[in-house]
Amino acid sequence: MRNIPLAANILREYSAVLAKRHNACFPLLWKLDRDYNVAKWRFIMKSITQENDKLGFIGIGYMGRPIARRLLESGFKLTAYDRNHGKSEELIQYGGKVAQSLSELSSSCDVVLSCLPSDEAVLDVYKGPAGVFASARRGSRVIDLSTVFPQTSQELSSLGSEHGIDVLDVTMSGSTPAAENGLLTLFGGGNKESFDAAESIFRVIAKKYFYLGPNGSGATMKLVVNTLLGIGMQAIAEAVAFGEKAGLDRNRLLDVLSQTAVVAPAHAGKLQRAMKNDYSPQFPIRLMNKDFGLILDLAATVDARMPATGAAFEINARQSDEGAEQDFSAVILQMEKRARLGSNGNRRA
Repeated sequence: MRNIPLAANILREYSAVLAKRHNACFPLLWKLDRDYNVAKWRFIMKSITQENDKLGFIGIGYMGRPIARRLLESGFKLTAYDRNHGKSEELIQYGGKVAQSLSELSSSCDVVLSCLPSDEAVLDVYKGPAGVFASARRGSRVIDLSTVFPQTSQELSSLGSEHGIDVLDVTMSGSTPAAENGLLTLFGGGNKESFDAAESIFRVIAKKYFYLGPNGSGATMKLVVNTLLGIGMQAIAEAVAFGEKAGLDRNRLLDVLSQTAVVAPAHAGKLQRAMKNDYSPQFPIRLMNKDFGLILDLAATVDARMPATGAAFEINARQSDEGAEQDFSAVILQMEKRARLGSNGNRRA
């Protein structure tokens, strides 16, 4: 019993040494709790705030632009980087700064967010002598919003750990309008305390946010969600072509279908836009095509059977191969084409 106070004193002194050594670069607090004869460590992650933390944002695309803008308008200090510097410069009017390189951005920020189109792009941005991890401060944090293979998220976390950087994979459900209005749904993977500490960011950009588990969990959940998104759009495209072929007026069909209980909110707006033959990208078909590939790769890895997903992927790929920058709802056009129908419901010869 006499050794216990001594052990607690040693722990308290060691805590003070750590705090002094790392206070300048680690946004961490160490708290020593004593429950009579038991001394133990409890790790507390400091919450991210507008006042104390500078954000860096990499990837100012369809989703990155509205997310970065909302963060700026909410009061966060934010520096942006994109290979196309013109995209980053669009944020200057909202108070943003522009970095000319990844090292410039990562060395000056407490939290780095990224929203990139592929696994390769994510790893290229973070790895290597010119990547984020090479210049980022120890104790800074990374929140990757990209849709990637779960193993890529796990690799990113491991690389971050080697540099003393905590990494979250926080994937998003919702297209450009949802991002513009702060109505995204987020799925988080990584350290739970780190996820909770980033709530000030999540509140600005999302209506709902969920913690799923360790690194890779957020990426996995996004692929589960996009399975339903992609298959659902393909099912709608088949139903629309079927109804047209059976003689229903195209616009009336689309309008009524969009108001039924069987069509999810994420798809209802697509039908309204299809009435105007508007397939401008909110969620580009090339990205849905990429996600289908990730879904089927993961399915093969875990030995899951997904015949409907495979069929939807085939139609999506054919429409994507036509090369136009269209919304993923353009699979309606592909099914109308296969049914020998025009986009106005007229039959082709």
